[in-house]
Amino acid sequence: MSKPVVAIVGRPNVGKSTLFNRLVGQRKAIVEDIPGITRDRLYDETDWSGRDFIIIDTGGIRFDEGELFSREVKLQAELAIEEADVIIFVLDTREGITAEDEQVANMLRKSKKPIVLAANKVEQFTEQADHFEFYRLGLGEPIPVSAMHGMNTDELLDAVIAHFKDPREYEEDPDAVKIAIVGRPNVGKSSLVNAFLGQERVIVSDIPGTTRDSIDTPFEYEGQKYILIDTAGIRRKAKIKESIEKYSVIRSLRSIDRADVVLIMLDATTGITEQDKRIAGYVHEQGKANIIVVNKWDVVEKDGHTMHQFDHAIRQELMFLAYSPILYISALTKKRIYKVLEMVDFVNEQHYRRVPTSELNKVINEAMLLNPLPGGGKKRIKIYYSTQVRTAPPTFVFFSNEPEGVHFSYLRYLENVLRENFGFEGTPIHLLVRKRNSNAD
Repeated sequence: MSKPVVAIVGRPNVGKSTLFNRLVGQRKAIVEDIPGITRDRLYDETDWSGRDFIIIDTGGIRFDEGELFSREVKLQAELAIEEADVIIFVLDTREGITAEDEQVANMLRKSKKPIVLAANKVEQFTEQADHFEFYRLGLGEPIPVSAMHGMNTDELLDAVIAHFKDPREYEEDPDAVKIAIVGRPNVGKSSLVNAFLGQERVIVSDIPGTTRDSIDTPFEYEGQKYILIDTAGIRRKAKIKESIEKYSVIRSLRSIDRADVVLIMLDATTGITEQDKRIAGYVHEQGKANIIVVNKWDVVEKDGHTMHQFDHAIRQELMFLAYSPILYISALTKKRIYKVLEMVDFVNEQHYRRVPTSELNKVINEAMLLNPLPGGGKKRIKIYYSTQVRTAPPTFVFFSNEPEGVHFSYLRYLENVLRENFGFEGTPIHLLVRKRNSNAD
């Protein structure tokens, strides 16, 4: 399910970053009492009253093109507004309505998006006159808040989530496998999309995508439905220079969040970079089924050992993805493209695999006999039984008399046992240890 997006906008120095930090619960934005300090848009995930959403902090909007960075910051804010489901328009009650506030209000009216007015820097909530004048903007009721002290932000969030669509409206075809393609710029993501859709026997739906995202493409191949999400390249913040690329990061995170299977694309001509590791790490941490796809294999000079050497390098650099299959393709020539969709179906099935409890406990008990739990001092550490509590990703709970005594290295051993016996290729596995008392201790 796609998370709603909330953008915080306004002119400089009205407290947008302070409000952002308050709502996400951390100091992620730089807060200084200097107009224009927040030039880069930041984003994070948060929740309120059971609704998860992505929140974006933007730089202060100026309409004087001569101001340093003002054109770029304004463009970033416009892109955030375009992506947002709801907009928080922050105003300063100490200064009242300014000409720039009026200009921002005019820009927001054109967006036709739901707008929540945050009348910030209120000191006395018993005196409402401070924020009354903001009714003149014609954008609804202003909500008095103090972002600095966290006062009345609950009422603000209530107003925000009231504009969210019913969660069921974000749901896509349950029979379609959602594929996100991630990787650095120029690794060939768009070429892979074109290769998929250009195949014979591929039926591309002429029905608009189930989300607002125009780059979602439903298609069908050999009777299986897919939704293809061509995510833009994720770059390190220091490397991002164009506003459109900053904007694309938000879209990429949301795409990964929505995906059933993520294709992690690598460039065979450049090898594995630090950014590749970061992207792969994010996918792994999100618990997504994934496939490592090495593109541009057609232009690599090869001998009998080349693929083995690449395999070894990938396993060394991306050790946490030891469970992920590796495919070597050429999106340009369409070589081995069909293998990618075959593997997508396979790892998606593994991602949703469920192991019967009796079979699971038989395997785990045998594993503990072969390699017993290390001693825990006076009290012997035991695992009584285990059960699978969810799929996507497969998650297992082990009940123990001393959960803290079960070392992570032993859990790694149990994970390897699970993979040897049940597969789970292409999907992370989550292992949890919970307390269980027993009179048999």
